[in-house]
Amino acid sequence: MARQGLQRIAIVGATGSGKTRLALALVQRLAVPHIELDALFWGPGWQAAARDVFRARVAAAVAGPAWVADGNAHLARDIIWGRATAVVWLDYALPLVLWRLAKRTARRALTEEELWNGNRQRLRDLFGHNSVLLWVLQSHFRHRREYPAELARPEYKHLAVVRLRSPRETERWLISLN
Repeated sequence: MARQGLQRIAIVGATGSGKTRLALALVQRLAVPHIELDALFWGPGWQAAARDVFRARVAAAVAGPAWVADGNAHLARDIIWGRATAVVWLDYALPLVLWRLAKRTARRALTEEELWNGNRQRLRDLFGHNSVLLWVLQSHFRHRREYPAELARPEYKHLAVVRLRSPRETERWLISLN
């Protein structure tokens, strides 16, 4: 894909697949703003934004001429994908995603890294009531069903779609943008 098709990029994929990491690499290469959808959704104390509030935040964030947004954000997919010129889908194997997610969550918990609006992950986030590992197990295959169907809808025919199935493929794609 040529760089000219990359004015407004939506990056989707399983939790822990590397969406934000890829977004930051693209932001650096393309010199465009980064929109982290989780930061627009999660308030202090892991309180989710109300649907209309979240959609308004997203609409304002994607109103610009160029950006890279990372996150699945099904509540505002129509807004994001409607404005995007490309969707990059990190469609990695489940074992790789689970491994990356476990490492990331443990690192964040041990370093007490602040995420969005004062939120931090804890080790119990790996296995507790709101387990991120369980979330990936529930959402990974659903994304594999939903994304092709969604991307085939007439309102998204304008999108260039890049489906990347491994970190190596992602790295090669990034290099091709230079």
